[in-house]
Amino acid sequence: MAELDKALLDLLVCPQTKAPLVADGDWLYSTDSDDRRRYPVRDGIPIMLIGEAEEVSPEEFERVMALRQA
Repeated sequence: MAELDKALLDLLVCPQTKAPLVADGDWLYSTDSDDRRRYPVRDGIPIMLIGEAEEVSPEEFERVMALRQA
């Protein structure tokens, strides 16, 4: 995946919870631990539609959030 522009990533939020997002591979992860959604990035374009989101397991959520802390 091409890196998303940091300024764009700073503007985007989860459309469901309005939580900030974290990029990991071809996905943008919501930082809301209650919701645990991720949104796809296709051809460098974030797809911020709730219907396109996936709920991730608590383990996957923790893995991505741990990368954010590193």
